[in-house]
Amino acid sequence: MNPSSSPAWTPVRWAENGKVRLAYDQLATSVDGEPLLLVVGLGAARQWIPDGLAHMLAERGFAVARYDQRDAGQSTHLPPASTRNPFAALFGKRGDAYTAEDMTDDAIAVMDDLGWESAHLFGMSLGGAIVQRIAIRHPERVRSLTSMSAVPGDVKGLAALRYLRLRTLAKLSRMRFPATPEGAVEAGVALARLIASPGYPFDERAARATAERIADTGIQDAQAQSRQIGAQWHGPAISTITKPTLVLHGDGDPLIKMNAARATAARVSGARLVALPGVGHDLPQPVWDEIATEVRRLAETARHPPLRP
Repeated sequence: MNPSSSPAWTPVRWAENGKVRLAYDQLATSVDGEPLLLVVGLGAARQWIPDGLAHMLAERGFAVARYDQRDAGQSTHLPPASTRNPFAALFGKRGDAYTAEDMTDDAIAVMDDLGWESAHLFGMSLGGAIVQRIAIRHPERVRSLTSMSAVPGDVKGLAALRYLRLRTLAKLSRMRFPATPEGAVEAGVALARLIASPGYPFDERAARATAERIADTGIQDAQAQSRQIGAQWHGPAISTITKPTLVLHGDGDPLIKMNAARATAARVSGARLVALPGVGHDLPQPVWDEIATEVRRLAETARHPPLRP
């Protein structure tokens, strides 16, 4: 079954940003809540954010929608660019496919198609950097933002090295699987194991079931990932963010160091940092309730900002 046709989610719809078509859907049981847009990570389809977490967010009063970024999932995949290795693209001085501003505008196009004048944002990994950038570029469209497992949204090129675990990057670069549906499943399981939370048992059966359900080839599409990660940010610093901000980070993240979260929280005025003990670069079920509770708490701050002396 196509995962976008799950009865929990509306049928896939399409937003447009120029020539780019963006696939998105909405949790069918939560259309009347406060708008909350989920933004996924590098190369990932929107279904990689667990349905269980989405339902918990809906139970806390959110209308939950998710979308595939350009070059991922069912959204438009762009032509090959000059840099076809994602790690070379990460440390390059510029991308030649599109900009980080284009990727922020994709999210706004989805919100426009949903009829949302503004929304709360939750971004994971690369999605965390993107929601920071949306809050800079389109502050009037943002109610609050939660950035999880992400680097500061304005970091560029070699400056990212201080936040990354190079051993994990090396392991990622060596992963090779056949370009077949079976290969996509094995890649999904291998990636899930590599970035799993060290404080919780790795459930290979659940990881395989998720990979089989999604059958996503984006996690092994190096060219598409290169275009995403090579999209350079040309805007202001994250210190200009004025919206209520929550920074979540697992203290066992094998890919992005905790210092990335600390840097983001320190540079965004009023941002609150919550460390998640034993959590890696993923969303394990035992912390879904805590994440949903923290996002709800942040939304209340946005609705009722504290009085300034």
